[in-house]
Amino acid sequence: MTLFRGGCLCGAVRYETTSDPLNQRVCHCRACQKVIGAAFNARVLMRIEHVAISGSISTFHSSETLERGFCSHCGSSIFSRRVSAGVIGLTAGSLDDPSLFKPDMHFWVSSKQPWLIIADNLPQYPEGPPSLGYEPKPKVSA
Repeated sequence: MTLFRGGCLCGAVRYETTSDPLNQRVCHCRACQKVIGAAFNARVLMRIEHVAISGSISTFHSSETLERGFCSHCGSSIFSRRVSAGVIGLTAGSLDDPSLFKPDMHFWVSSKQPWLIIADNLPQYPEGPPSLGYEPKPKVSA
């Protein structure tokens, strides 16, 4: 098991995991671009109960089912949480050791910034990632 630890820029928020991630993915949707302030959101998906968070977190619901968490003091983006599914996506940029992030796919590449070239040969999905019972065909990488 890899231990993922991280926190915000000012150090007021800290987190630690107690299990292996469900997946590690890169989202290129416009909502993630805006909340992260970059071309994509690299995140490590965990079960909520396997992540301990300390410090003052503020949240914002970016959709009916997705809540985003950030440090109440410095504003660093820490997670996106879908309580209905019992999962939390920790932002790879908030990891103490971001080299632990090992992506397995890209999704919402239909919203990818045109100047960004994806050259890692991972599967790419035009919209959302595959879910149980539905496996969309990935975009063929060039």
